Amino acid sequence: MAGATQPAKPPAHRGACGPSDGAAGASRRRWLQGALASALVPWAAHAAPRAGEIVIGQVAPLSGVLASTGRQMVLGGRLYFDWVNANGGVHGAAIRHEVVDDGYRVEDTVRATRALLARPEVVALFGFAGTANITQLLQDGVLAEGGAALVAPYTGGEALRTPFNPWIFHVRAGYADEAEHMVQHLTTIGVERVAVLYQDDGFGQAGLAGVRAALARRKLQPVAEAGYERNTDQVEAAVQAIRQSDAQAVIMVAINRPASAFIRRYRELGGGAQLYSISVVDPNEIVQLAGLKNAHGVRISQVVPYPFRSALPVVREYQRLLKTQAPDTEVSYTSFEEFLGAKVLVEGLRRAGPQPTRAKVLQALESLQDFDLGGLRVDYGPRNRIGSRAVEVTVIGSTGRLVR
Repeated sequence: MAGATQPAKPPAHRGACGPSDGAAGASRRRWLQGALASALVPWAAHAAPRAGEIVIGQVAPLSGVLASTGRQMVLGGRLYFDWVNANGGVHGAAIRHEVVDDGYRVEDTVRATRALLARPEVVALFGFAGTANITQLLQDGVLAEGGAALVAPYTGGEALRTPFNPWIFHVRAGYADEAEHMVQHLTTIGVERVAVLYQDDGFGQAGLAGVRAALARRKLQPVAEAGYERNTDQVEAAVQAIRQSDAQAVIMVAINRPASAFIRRYRELGGGAQLYSISVVDPNEIVQLAGLKNAHGVRISQVVPYPFRSALPVVREYQRLLKTQAPDTEVSYTSFEEFLGAKVLVEGLRRAGPQPTRAKVLQALESLQDFDLGGLRVDYGPRNRIGSRAVEVTVIGSTGRLVR
């Protein structure tokens, strides 16, 4: 089982195996921490890969309104990639994890992805963010032309799942799955007047569509739909519209800053509806920006296992590596989700063989059917790119911590 004991062989030969319980040497820890820090800044230039390296590319929002999320995304992947490298790599080859900042700007995502895919040594893509950003890659044919798999994007947009495309391997459930779970919970407890705050772009529209569909299945519709402009936290008009609707619950399809601004202002004006959020927010940032008094009780849907309690082998594995490689960093759903994605990608690289190509990696990822990451199973196939549909709801407790 993943993470239970020191593997006899490096992970390149063992699939979902995990790190040792024993402490690594001080020099190794320093090396890992240095490598982690190097991933948290954009790459200004790309040196030619050394012999025996496997290059993967990540475009992430390391600046702008989603910067804190982007840093957590990169951290989660780097935790596992660095551990793999420190334990022999993949068939003896080290993983070179190159990161480019797109600032959550669609045009920069497209530009950076084209640049990565123009380099033949880049065999796979990893952990992008933004429904609108990645949708543009599909619409412009960037992924199809490049022919590389994109593993574990940090989005649940339905446009990236339906219609089927072969390039994107999702680890998480979609926004439609999250909306269904939240609406089912609300209607079960008698709540029928549901409003939606949404970001007015592909991300927000995907979440809004999910809520509409979930309510329609119960012969209901939103009592208010209030949008806000992407890359801002100007939500005053949305606050006023939702307050006037007399909603019993509000589902927020928003990122950290605008969600926090809405929570703070809505509560300051006396809004008493139950507040629910889609999974992409960081509860720590919500508490910091909205204030604990306002954030207490906000419910957040989650699409990966609870990472704060070491009930599963993969959670214990993640917690050990976080403590060893980034001891000043807190456990988070975001970094844990991308940690899981890194494990999926590494297994795909392993199955692709000693000289992986884009086509070999894509075919190898398809073979991960009912694959155990350490207590969480993902399932892919030639016509399936959605690894998991699991959803649960957590709550920001009285101390600011998430509770189940």
